Amino acid sequence: MRVMPRKKEMPFEESLSRLEEIVEAMEKGDMSLKDLMAAYSEGVTLSQSCLKALDRAEKAMDLMVQEKQGKAEENELSIEEN
Repeated sequence: MRVMPRKKEMPFEESLSRLEEIVEAMEKGDMSLKDLMAAYSEGVTLSQSCLKALDRAEKAMDLMVQEKQGKAEENELSIEEN
């Protein structure tokens, strides 16, 4: 069985920065419809990538353990939504 290599994702910070650039360009209002559609599509992809990265980070934080009295204890991380 042949395994396809995983598509390399842009680091979170770069994705977020690029997403901010796209939003700024779209807010100017001087893009053609074709460019607007392409930017929107790229923005959606970047947004999904950022959300996945944040989800992975949250899960990693959930798995962090703290040693307490010689035993490993899992402590769930609760993130409040604003």
